[in-house]
Amino acid sequence: MKKIGLFILPLLLLISACETNEYVVPNRTVVVNIQPGEWRSVDGGINYTAPIDMPEIDDYFNERGGVLAYLSLGDRTYEALPQVYGGIAYNYITRPGQVVLELQSSDGQGRISPPANVITVKIVLIDSEY
Repeated sequence: MKKIGLFILPLLLLISACETNEYVVPNRTVVVNIQPGEWRSVDGGINYTAPIDMPEIDDYFNERGGVLAYLSLGDRTYEALPQVYGGIAYNYITRPGQVVLELQSSDGQGRISPPANVITVKIVLIDSEY
């Protein structure tokens, strides 16, 4: 009987160690096209911004959720932001109700021209159980 107990005890420990709590938190993906005329500069072309309305980002989500942004310059290939391409640094910020894309010279000193083509942005919103 003692031998059976020695065999069963490690087996029970192994089984209980394999049981894990899994939390599945769904995400949401939003794809938006930024038209060339949507870029704005308030400093003479040193920085440009393009706000994207995102009502899914409320105060709670902005504090506890996660936002990932990817950029496609028309070739159906997405690059994660932040990114530097062609001497321009692409970045983004989030605030309740918006994701704001930001562009500036990669050295932070020169003037740039906003994109002349449509840019596709993929935004992934990741909820968090806090």
